[in-house]
Amino acid sequence: MYKFLKQFVLLALLGIAFSGCVTQKSLTYLQDADPSTMSAVNDQFAAQTELTIRPGDALTIFVSALDQEAVAPFNLPTVTFATPGSTNVQTTPMLRYYVVDEAGDINFPILGKLHLAGMKRPEAEAYIKSRLEQQVMNPLVQLEFVGAKISVLGEVNRPGQVQMPRGRMTLLDAIAAAGDLTPYGKRNNILVTREVDGKLEVARIDMRSKDLYTSPYYYLQQNDVIYVSPNKVRAVNSATTGLWLSVISTALSATTVIVTVLK
Repeated sequence: MYKFLKQFVLLALLGIAFSGCVTQKSLTYLQDADPSTMSAVNDQFAAQTELTIRPGDALTIFVSALDQEAVAPFNLPTVTFATPGSTNVQTTPMLRYYVVDEAGDINFPILGKLHLAGMKRPEAEAYIKSRLEQQVMNPLVQLEFVGAKISVLGEVNRPGQVQMPRGRMTLLDAIAAAGDLTPYGKRNNILVTREVDGKLEVARIDMRSKDLYTSPYYYLQQNDVIYVSPNKVRAVNSATTGLWLSVISTALSATTVIVTVLK
């Protein structure tokens, strides 16, 4: 009887160990990528390296030129108190941000409404510069996104939000920023959700395939959400580990009682 219980406990422990095994192949990214196949990928690869401005985006816009006084009216000032509770205030050229309204416009000093929605950062900078050239000689325009981010959830080591101040971020960049997938994350079924023209789009990406590079979701957009679902190993472990531990604990307790009685 005692020998039988020992064998049962050993088999149960082995069962738990094997149920938690994940093969190396299931963890490997871009399994079919090699020089011969990547040349075909590069022929089709159209990289979207800039975010597209959308309603609701927050933007900082800084205008400079040789004549700083001439561009001062085009930069938003802010008023700050020198010390808490003081009535003496000072105005400094700290940048505030513009919010793109539902129509895709911002209210820019002196120039009035500028329609920026649908433009990428270089296009918007060039457009604003062309409008300023009517009033300022050789202006320079620098536009940045404020608070642009994506969310990474599920089976990653550091789930949460990832900032993208310069705009350019790939799916691989986001996963790396989240600490990579855990061994229990499905590499072949990454869910990406995206809002396009007020409608929600979803796509499922196989991180193990070179087709990742040609996906329109390879380059991320602001407010994209990435979800990594758990694989079967995680599901099995979550459902059965507690049960197996309970059974093993009961079996060990029974073994101890039997051995004590026999002695």
